Amino acid sequence: MDLSTTSVLAAKAYKYKAESLVKEYLLADSYVSFTAVLGGILMCKMVYDITHLVSSFYYKGYGSLSKLQKLEWNNRGMSTVHAIFITVMSVYLVFFSNLFSDQLDGPVTFRNSNSSNFTLGVSVGYFITDLAMIFWAYPNLGGMEYVLHHMLSLISIVYAMYSGEGQLYTFMVLISETTTPGINLRWFLDIAGMKRSKAYVVNGVTMFVAWLVSYCILEKFILAREILQLSWAYIRRDRETHLVIPNSLVLQHAGEKESFLYCKEISLSLSNVGEPFIMQVARILLFVYLFYHIYFHYDQVKQMHTFSCILIFAVPTILLVMNTMWFAKILRGLKKTLAKRQ
Repeated sequence: MDLSTTSVLAAKAYKYKAESLVKEYLLADSYVSFTAVLGGILMCKMVYDITHLVSSFYYKGYGSLSKLQKLEWNNRGMSTVHAIFITVMSVYLVFFSNLFSDQLDGPVTFRNSNSSNFTLGVSVGYFITDLAMIFWAYPNLGGMEYVLHHMLSLISIVYAMYSGEGQLYTFMVLISETTTPGINLRWFLDIAGMKRSKAYVVNGVTMFVAWLVSYCILEKFILAREILQLSWAYIRRDRETHLVIPNSLVLQHAGEKESFLYCKEISLSLSNVGEPFIMQVARILLFVYLFYHIYFHYDQVKQMHTFSCILIFAVPTILLVMNTMWFAKILRGLKKTLAKRQ
């Protein structure tokens, strides 16, 4: 047997051993969560270094930033990548996959899969890394409100990942990360001295359009879901009926459109304050939908363990209060800006 043949066989043997290691240990059902957490931490480190490398190469002003500004710059690059990943996966698992479909048998509150556990594990890795950086540079990367936010998120995600309970509501809360890239981009443009640039305004308008579209989709989804639930209820009872949408819903819908148009005027004319205003409204509406879903699935929710129920009610409530407080702060700034313009 010649040397080349021996090398080929040795390479195949190493490949087989590596594949066996990945299948039997790293991607085995009992190790998926640990692998995902480790992968999330490594992803954060990699994105942090890539952000530093790319920024120093393409942005000349990066070198003039202070040490703490560079730390936050790279940290925001890391959080942006995580936000994109977790938003895409959460939207897919909640709205497009069959994992949490009402048409399947069994309580929706106990459903999970390898893909959902892996997604939560990556998010756990991110929150561990980001929390460590917040403590390391405290309070430059955020005060106690950020520590509280990350601790609550970390406890909820870890418990949902290892218990398999309430993952649907965990992903619903994580969808709120969809506003993070826009907020980070706003910060990047501000630090880069581009606050009056077209890119800054375009970012604000884009965030508003994304919020408006996502809310309209969410509203139609809620209405369709309500009609579908009523339809299934009547079908099961073997009765014929007509579905009539109450006038109150129509009036409410029209009133909401009026408020949306008013918010649009504000956001277009005041991009400095309007954009964070829109972000907080979007997050608050998301929590409203979460409680809406819990209300119509309470018979399934109460089947979970006590600690799971506490997390499902307490964590979103606390996060909703925090977002409402931030919203009130932004609203005060908006009023001051409007007063100055008048």
